[in-house]
Amino acid sequence: MPSASQSGEVPARSKRADALRNQQTLLAAAAEVFVTSGVDAPIREIAAKAGVGMGTIYRNFPTRADLVVAVYRHQVEACAEAGPVLLAGADSPFAALRQWIGLFVDFLVTKHGLAGALQSDSSGFAALHTYFVERLEPVCAQLLDAAVAAGEIRPGTQPYELMRGIGNLCIGRDSDPRYDPRRLIGLLLDGLQQPRSP
Repeated sequence: MPSASQSGEVPARSKRADALRNQQTLLAAAAEVFVTSGVDAPIREIAAKAGVGMGTIYRNFPTRADLVVAVYRHQVEACAEAGPVLLAGADSPFAALRQWIGLFVDFLVTKHGLAGALQSDSSGFAALHTYFVERLEPVCAQLLDAAVAAGEIRPGTQPYELMRGIGNLCIGRDSDPRYDPRRLIGLLLDGLQQPRSP
């Protein structure tokens, strides 16, 4: 742990680490709020969830688009890093895949608001989409391959195809309260399973 200098100042590296930790906490809180209230949620709701003042949010993210893009990148990284952790700790590869898909769906809820937040910046949205696919497709492939190798699901499901299908099922969630994409995604995952021998 870095110690303070004789003048009482904490070294810059420690300040940077604290700032990074605070920013990660803020992004995690914003992601939770976006999942439940959408990307147009009031900034004060995000500040309250993160336990910070609104000025802190605006200092780090001057516009809502800046915040939404940062949350998007934060969620992509969290989703990518969760795959191997879930695979190592779950009861089975299929259980890990199911848990990972749950995180992926949370991410998609935020992603659907991204285009509106970026407004006319279609090239920025396209670059983020490429980053998302390149970062998450290999993780999904690893989980699918492990579940196939364990005999839990049928072979042949392509990771991009599964991710795209889940994304399509998530569209329209906000406009129809009777529609629950998670229930249909559960049915989709059940359909991937290998029939058990009698």
